[in-house]
Amino acid sequence: MRSDVIKTGLERAPARSLLFATGLDRDDLKKPFIGVASSFTELIPGHVHMRRLETDIEKGVHAGGGVSFIFGIPGVCDGIAMGHPGMRYSLAIREVIADAIECVASAHCLDGLVLLTNCDKITPGMLMAVGRLDIPSIVVTAGPMMCGEVGGKKLSLVSDTFEAVGKRRKGEISQEEMDRLEMEACPGAGSCQGLYTANTMACLTETMGMSLPGCAAAMAVSAEKDRIAYKSGQVAVRLAKENITPRTIMTPEAFENALVMDMALGGSTNTCLHLPAIGREVGVEITLEQFNETSKRIPHLVDLAPGGRYFLEDLFYAGGIPAVLKRMKDELNDCMTVSGKGIHQIADEAESTDAKVIMSDKDVSGTEGGIAALFGNLAPEGSVVKQSAVVAEARRFKGNARVFDREENAMKAIMDGNIHPGSVVVIRYEGPQGGPGMREMLSPTAALVGMGLESSVALITDGRFSGGTRGPCVGHVCPEAMVGGPIALVEEGDEISIDIPNRRLELNVSEEVLAERRKKWKPVPPQASGYLARYARLVSSASKGAVLEA
Repeated sequence: MRSDVIKTGLERAPARSLLFATGLDRDDLKKPFIGVASSFTELIPGHVHMRRLETDIEKGVHAGGGVSFIFGIPGVCDGIAMGHPGMRYSLAIREVIADAIECVASAHCLDGLVLLTNCDKITPGMLMAVGRLDIPSIVVTAGPMMCGEVGGKKLSLVSDTFEAVGKRRKGEISQEEMDRLEMEACPGAGSCQGLYTANTMACLTETMGMSLPGCAAAMAVSAEKDRIAYKSGQVAVRLAKENITPRTIMTPEAFENALVMDMALGGSTNTCLHLPAIGREVGVEITLEQFNETSKRIPHLVDLAPGGRYFLEDLFYAGGIPAVLKRMKDELNDCMTVSGKGIHQIADEAESTDAKVIMSDKDVSGTEGGIAALFGNLAPEGSVVKQSAVVAEARRFKGNARVFDREENAMKAIMDGNIHPGSVVVIRYEGPQGGPGMREMLSPTAALVGMGLESSVALITDGRFSGGTRGPCVGHVCPEAMVGGPIALVEEGDEISIDIPNRRLELNVSEEVLAERRKKWKPVPPQASGYLARYARLVSSASKGAVLEA
């Protein structure tokens, strides 16, 4: 066992003494040491219930014949951090999480890990860590939140708070209605209800085989989630004993499955950052071109918000990810999973109970997947859009630029009613280096939707979007403005063309004019210190996953 390094031999007497001080006895030294990396915090709704799941996991580890050790991992709630400078830490903390797990697991020579996670950057950060460490590991995503309800209508965070801000500003709802939405939209523990980044990553984690069947959609408040947590503790011990490591699970074929699932679900564009970053840790290259190739052949099959009508609780009752695997079986590689079952066996054993949520062939509208990568003179290295959340008539859009350096300036113009139909809002200096931290632009995109401009105004940015964004919104424009990408040269009134079907993003300005503008260009330096200043110096392009490079 890896832990023998700290448990055996005369010279390890001090280490054994310290282990005994934690409550262990000599018999425990014969068992696998399983770390439980828990991102419990009282700051994040998706994590407040994790104390319960920690207990379930520990019971499972002990039942499986191991010894459990809980240690803490930090997290950021994107919804709370949204729309102010705190969002700069959201993506940046992904690297902190990966490094923290590496440090703790390596220093203590753990035999295996259970990763208790849930929200947007925490799940990919944990997967990056175990890909790097390659020690036996299993993921427990802590589950989605139930929908709120008012007057028989299901409520969710994005449509009934972020988008409601625009409706309130426009006078379509009263302050009393706004107050009630605030109180009822998020009724309890769990990750936000739609197919936003947290739930997308949970679904892809299960598809890649790193969590047990049914884990992704099992509700935070359900007994099923407790059972999965308990079983995951048991499985962690088996994985450690058999030395089944993440690189034997997260193979190139498993990543292909994740891309297929991403397109079928209509997942968050943040996967275009996270899958390449996770792949890098296990030696699998994932490119934007691969997203496009998969999107061209895999239709959007699962009708989930923000682009669809249903929520994760509906997917749970429809059979969860195993039911989607059943629907997609012919497109999936038969990879091994931490459960010991192959993907095809899981698909064969699944039941799909709701053809409205997981659509049949006759109900599928369109032949393409949820995400498209756009290239062109405005995005030579690529950009991304959640095309499943864009209405058909807005998938080709031409308009005049309204240019803003930083999100706050754009948000003020939107809220003041200064953005009109036919505009392309350009928000720049929000990339990984320029932000720094590549903030999500959910506040301005949701405000546009709330004000009724979701199909008549487009938005492009070198920042990124929440999985809850809808409308013709193109993010991850690369190269970013801070390094002199073409988005830095856009001027007020320039014509911009967005052509999602043909995967193009073009600035309709001559090369001669752009060359003259470049001669005069100076970057807008980020206001950063501490960790963010170090992050800005080391972070790569979004087209490479916004990973840190030495």
